[in-house]
Amino acid sequence: MGGVKKIAVLGSTGSIGRQVLDVIRALPDESKVIALTGNKNLKLLKRQIREFQPKMFCSSIKPGVNYGGQFLPAEEIASHPEVDFVIVATVGKSGLSPTLAALRAGKTVALASKEVLVMAGEIVVREASIHHAQILPIDSEHSAIWQCLQGEESKPQTLLLTASGGPFYHYSQAQLAEVTPEQALQHPVWKMGKKVTVDSATLMNKGLEVIEAHWLFSFPFDSIEILIHPQSIIHSMVEFMDGSLKAQLSWPDMRLPIQYALSYPQRWPNPGLPHLDWNKINSLDFEPADYARFPCLKLAVEAGKSGGTYPAVLCAADEVAVELFLSHRTGFTDIARIVQETLEQHRNISRPSLEEILAADEWARECAARLHLDNSRKQERRDNPATKR
Repeated sequence: MGGVKKIAVLGSTGSIGRQVLDVIRALPDESKVIALTGNKNLKLLKRQIREFQPKMFCSSIKPGVNYGGQFLPAEEIASHPEVDFVIVATVGKSGLSPTLAALRAGKTVALASKEVLVMAGEIVVREASIHHAQILPIDSEHSAIWQCLQGEESKPQTLLLTASGGPFYHYSQAQLAEVTPEQALQHPVWKMGKKVTVDSATLMNKGLEVIEAHWLFSFPFDSIEILIHPQSIIHSMVEFMDGSLKAQLSWPDMRLPIQYALSYPQRWPNPGLPHLDWNKINSLDFEPADYARFPCLKLAVEAGKSGGTYPAVLCAADEVAVELFLSHRTGFTDIARIVQETLEQHRNISRPSLEEILAADEWARECAARLHLDNSRKQERRDNPATKR
């Protein structure tokens, strides 16, 4: 694609969306914002609209701004003839419908929203193939794999996703049970939105990335491995059949994979991006992932392998459980319990339609909330003998 890229940024007020705009701001000759969409942060969205003057915008509530832009649904924006590059940086299932609309219109989609591929990977990949549309990864781990595969004709033997391990990787179960939302939001390496930060602390994030990698690279689950790498310098590695490995290394800054997706197949200079200082890196450490101490990781990988509607249920239950945790209504270790119990109650549909996926999402949200309420009532009865019948 030559010339200036005409970009729609879906989720522009979130953490990834703001970093996307940082990259675009630094490279005004390479890209132009055509559309912005946000959710409830109308104050920030108004500021972004005033700065970038997009032709189209969308939010959950129409912001009061006086300019010539058009308020349109996200699906119309994603498939609009004036847009040629769509960045999906939304949270939860809200990015699924616009992504499909963009792919059906033959757009290039740069994907940061994990739930899109996790919930409906088979449908999304199929639509991209039918309409000759590209899906480019923005997650640092998937961008790293993508970069390692450039120029390779032989299929790799193993994909190795790295994970920082989050702030609690060496905590005992007793310590994990006492973790507060304030502690969970203090990630040692990355600056992310609240939901993703908690998912990183439970390692759910890494399990979702395994499912994404399966769909992005058409790769079997049993050949995708996870390594804990606290420094987050190596973002992923690829092992080939001859035993050779390729790794992508960079400073842990999301603007780097964002810019690579925008510049592909070229690399653009950007003086605002950080470079590694090898004089300050004393070691690169690795250790295996602990599935027993972090059950969310195991639940996600198993849901991905089972397929069908299980991944959609996983995402929805996790979203409910994380919100309960962030609002101090349940504990850190209860997140995995709620997700597991929701999955156990679900009757899987093996090759679901989009409607069945969305129905499973709604069911899982209701089920997870009900399970939390039932558990809270049981706990109240245990704590207060007077309530026992």
